[in-house]
Amino acid sequence: MTMEATKYEDGTISYPGHPRGPGGAEPVETIDLSEYTAEVVTWTTSTATPPGVREPNHLAIVEFDVDGESVRAIGQLTTDGVETGDDVRPVHVDELREPGAGIREPESQEWDGYRFEPV
Repeated sequence: MTMEATKYEDGTISYPGHPRGPGGAEPVETIDLSEYTAEVVTWTTSTATPPGVREPNHLAIVEFDVDGESVRAIGQLTTDGVETGDDVRPVHVDELREPGAGIREPESQEWDGYRFEPV
């Protein structure tokens, strides 16, 4: 499983990727962000979560430096023990939420993804 960002003709990188870059540039390659560390830009804790999402749910906006290009992502944290400026790494988890708790059929979507863990 990869945490796939997209690099565009103009050198910009976005996560998640899009058919066109911010300036309309074509995608040229993908980059696996799970191979990088990131810095916590800001974080929060949600205590009123949707069905099937852990409570409390610790979330962060993180910033990766990929060859001098800034790439931001938002995601769950593995712990509440982080501060702004801390380094984190993406870690794959099988279930970001409990599949049977929502209104959709569990087989209709993917439940795995990445959380950010302090380095």
